[in-house]
Amino acid sequence: MKSPYILSACILFLSTSLLPTLNASSIDHPNVIMIAVDDMNDWSGPLGDSQAITPSLDRLARSGLTFTNAHTAGIYCAPSRAALFTGRLAMTTGCYDNQVYFYDHPEYRPLQQAFQDAGYLTYGTGKLFHHPAGMVDLRGWTDFKVRTQEQRESGWPMDTWEHGAPLPDPYPSSPYNQTNPEWTGRPFMEIGSIPNDREEDMADTRRTNWVCDVISKAHEKPFFVGLGFYAPHFPNYAPQKYFDLYPLDSIKRPAWKDDDLEDLPDIIKVSHQNRKESVHNRLLELGIVDETIQAYLACISYADAMVGRVLDTLKASPNKDNTLIVFWSDHGYHHGQKGNWGKHTLWKQTSHVPFIWAGPDIAKGQQVDEAASLVDVYATLVDHCNLVEDPGLEGVSLSNILRDPGSATERSVILPYDEPGSYAIISKDWRYIHYKDDSEELYDLNKDPEEWFNLAENPHYEPIKTRMKAAAPKQFAPLGTPFSKLKVATSGESFRWVPKR
Repeated sequence: MKSPYILSACILFLSTSLLPTLNASSIDHPNVIMIAVDDMNDWSGPLGDSQAITPSLDRLARSGLTFTNAHTAGIYCAPSRAALFTGRLAMTTGCYDNQVYFYDHPEYRPLQQAFQDAGYLTYGTGKLFHHPAGMVDLRGWTDFKVRTQEQRESGWPMDTWEHGAPLPDPYPSSPYNQTNPEWTGRPFMEIGSIPNDREEDMADTRRTNWVCDVISKAHEKPFFVGLGFYAPHFPNYAPQKYFDLYPLDSIKRPAWKDDDLEDLPDIIKVSHQNRKESVHNRLLELGIVDETIQAYLACISYADAMVGRVLDTLKASPNKDNTLIVFWSDHGYHHGQKGNWGKHTLWKQTSHVPFIWAGPDIAKGQQVDEAASLVDVYATLVDHCNLVEDPGLEGVSLSNILRDPGSATERSVILPYDEPGSYAIISKDWRYIHYKDDSEELYDLNKDPEEWFNLAENPHYEPIKTRMKAAAPKQFAPLGTPFSKLKVATSGESFRWVPKR
């Protein structure tokens, strides 16, 4: 029987009143600031990109360790974040696309609950979970900040461009949507600048300022703070000054191969050919490819500036010497590669993400190029912060690697697709993709880093496929309860999911 999710103030009070007392300065229980961005690919200084201007991430990387071969744990927002906050992949949770993990599995202890159970104060804001109403897991937070009372009473949506947030003028701003007769206010591929004097009114700025207020103070207990940015997820709106960093005549487009879809399995080739025609070819037709890339880069630099505020605040705070920072993106983003603009694939542009750790007992200015996954975050924090272990975690603790990058060994990580039976296995050298109809892709990442040449049909590489497939899941949980069959029932500031009738 499904157990509906209900936020209970009584249970929350009882659980927090029985917590152990911890010393806020204990090295065994460092403070943690977790910063998440949305749809940010590998365009950043720490990952070797020369176009994106990311001085704050560069600074963070110099003070810590960057995993240069890190990958998302889900190709959509919901499964990626579900994997991170539960430490379990979709083949266990059933959250392959938009399922609500805590509806089907209320027994899973979310990451913030693990911190609270260990005596931490827990603070969260922004897009840490998927953004629609009812998707935020409210268990285990000392305080979770939203901008309006309306959000608290309507299922806690993480709205970013509603509730008075500044919008470009005109709206829609992108020619892609201005010329789209089906525009409905759902701003896919929407771009536009915000006046510089409205930066403090933007949702991600307000979230950043609230977090800075939390971390600037001395606390009697250690704290866990989660800050989720919506940027650079579309709509790509940012203050004009960040657009000014990227003159249009300086924009570098990613490498494209015109016939890149030809060696793909038929079912994938057809779907992406349709997407290429409706999005990629349309952007080329309108002549706004460079403008669209410029807006994405502007949002990266805006998010980077918000990271800088956090770093500056921490440096000036009483918590500067005992605070761990972890930075990640839920997945990457295509900009025309394989004709795609977006994510939702098993290829590099979706999977490859920034993943940076810094703080006490972490190597400084180091990089690790062995594979890592966002599903490792939970296990790593349990290990590094001495939390109570969860025996169901499927990630690997990276704690030893954080201390000694030279201890990293060869490894493959798993990326589930949006359906049971389909997945990618990714190592430092290879990407193997398997679809549920047994069609395949294989890429030699050393010779073909852009993944242009599918080697799966070449018998010479059969041993490589066999070795990669050995790391595949043996079982796949069925799809969880579909999002479309549930609705959010609210009561005051609480909510629960119930079946639609």
